[in-house]
Amino acid sequence: MPYCLPSTLTQQNALAVEADGLRDLAQLEMVDCAALSDFDSSALAVLIAWQKRLRQGQRKLTLLSPPPKLCVLAQVYGVAELLGTPET
Repeated sequence: MPYCLPSTLTQQNALAVEADGLRDLAQLEMVDCAALSDFDSSALAVLIAWQKRLRQGQRKLTLLSPPPKLCVLAQVYGVAELLGTPET
């Protein structure tokens, strides 16, 4: 079962969302981004932290339904390949 991101992921709740996801690493292999609508670069920081933790165990993060704005943000910050976001 994938981990579902909340609709809002900004600096205000990023640490709480990151900690919540880390409680069960198996669910982080697939992260459902469908609800994500209000976010900033903190969302990328959370996703990168999860990816780093998963890679320690030879696993990887897969994003499901990433919003186009997230994909653009990942490209601007140069982390699109790391996160596996599609090009826009």
